Amino acid sequence: MKRDPQRPEECPGRPEPPPPPPSPLSSSSPPGEAEGAELKLTPPVWIFGYGSLVWRPGFEFTSRKVGFIRGYSRRFWQGDTFHRGSERMPGRVVTLLEDCGACTWGVAYEVRGEQIAASLQYLNMREAVLGGYVTKLVKFHPQDKDTEEPILALVYIATPQNPSYLGPASEEDIAAQIIVSSGCAGHNIEYLLRLADFMRYFCPQAEDKHLFSIEEALISILPCLYYTEESVEETASDPQKSKS
Repeated sequence: MKRDPQRPEECPGRPEPPPPPPSPLSSSSPPGEAEGAELKLTPPVWIFGYGSLVWRPGFEFTSRKVGFIRGYSRRFWQGDTFHRGSERMPGRVVTLLEDCGACTWGVAYEVRGEQIAASLQYLNMREAVLGGYVTKLVKFHPQDKDTEEPILALVYIATPQNPSYLGPASEEDIAAQIIVSSGCAGHNIEYLLRLADFMRYFCPQAEDKHLFSIEEALISILPCLYYTEESVEETASDPQKSKS
């Protein structure tokens, strides 16, 4: 499988990231009851993605499945000062909020053998060091009917305790922040639209009001933004217009 064209720690013009935390592969705690670095993972390992991982995992994997996890809602409540934003203008990316009765759709990737250590090392840097996320084990329910039992999967979640956490805001305010933010991985707008497209094409039966409301707000703002920039450019090229 192809990797990201640019690994997050190689972004030019940014300070050297701190060393990665320990890999979440551990045998000190029982599955499903631990968080952070003390998780017990038995090969093969499944990794659940619900943000940019759904279209750009960045690591080699054996197979992947579209599906969902229960008890969580996806929210654009995490700040991003590296991948989709900067220290001066943080972007907005998704995290998971515990929400009884809700479910979040995404993609689970199966990694085996040497893929396990490589993928966890990569994700520790991408999600934990540069993103502020911690790890948990969740039950993943595949979309296909061939799998009856849920699969135990590793997921990265940004909690309110991390320094980049932004918390709730209106859909309009989130969209306005996304429009002006970009980072090493690209513009924040791309992040939002790709995630919305994934849900629309791969999970058409699922609802995600938060995601699609932000997309709708962004689309409604963009024409106004374009008109304003166009007016500024015209005024700069013809100062006489500003006097009329």
